[in-house]
Amino acid sequence: MVDTTDNRPKVSVIMNCLNCSKYLIEAIDCVYAQTYKDWEIIFWDNASTDSSAEMAKRYDERLRYFRGDETVPLYAARNYALRQAQGEFIAFLDCDDLWLPTKLEKQIGLFSNEKVGIVFSNTFFLNQKTKADKILYKEKPPAGMIFRQLLGGYFLSLETVVIRRACLDQLSELFDERFHHVGDADLFLRIAFGWEAAYVDEPLAKWRMHAESGTWKKPEIFGHEWKMILVKYRNLFTDFDSEYYHEIRRVKAIAAYYEALGEWKEGRTANVREIIRPHIPDKPKLLAVYLLSVLPYRYYVTLLRLMGRHA
Repeated sequence: MVDTTDNRPKVSVIMNCLNCSKYLIEAIDCVYAQTYKDWEIIFWDNASTDSSAEMAKRYDERLRYFRGDETVPLYAARNYALRQAQGEFIAFLDCDDLWLPTKLEKQIGLFSNEKVGIVFSNTFFLNQKTKADKILYKEKPPAGMIFRQLLGGYFLSLETVVIRRACLDQLSELFDERFHHVGDADLFLRIAFGWEAAYVDEPLAKWRMHAESGTWKKPEIFGHEWKMILVKYRNLFTDFDSEYYHEIRRVKAIAAYYEALGEWKEGRTANVREIIRPHIPDKPKLLAVYLLSVLPYRYYVTLLRLMGRHA
């Protein structure tokens, strides 16, 4: 990442774009509408072929536009953007999500505690079909040293997260570019292993749910990648298997859930029940999937969307 000096922005907002023109103006405008003004946008265009570049270049110098020579995987693009960041703190906003105006103002002050490496908040799920907003956390999530809780049931939403730049400087890698979907979870877990997390108990962002989400298209990839995280952490953290035994069982149950969705999507319902059955004791909610798998997968997806949830 770029070295910082006192006259550089306090916050770098990472925006990665690949053909995002549909929602782009709304996303950029919500950063410009922030009540906290000491920021820059690092806008990384992943070789878009739509009008995204033209739209982004309309803004002033606070939006620093970069374009890759070719389209690369998501987490490689995120790393390219991170390496251009100048801020002491780094926030993330995908081009189809939104921030409320006071987001940065309410989060940055919590970094006055030098032990805090992550600040997150509640968020709204913006359902494109129902147009209804529902909040992510019905109950207050844990804060402080949250690695164990985060591993056992990942609960951060990218658009709410701000991290301290110093956290990244202490890691051996930024985003793990092997991943397609869980790279943000992996990065924030590694930060949470050594830093405290602080929470703002109100929704400060909106996460847009729509049919293009990778969760709906290839859910089995999520399952495979969560298993990859477990293998990675066995090599990274001492006594990982024994120290986090119960959390690992829950991760395996979550991985099984996504793998089962992949089978269900392909119509292999018998496989769904075979995959799910051993993990129901560790994640009782899987029983609902087990029972509902007699129905076509599309009904389950529709049900989740109507409930304002994602897979």
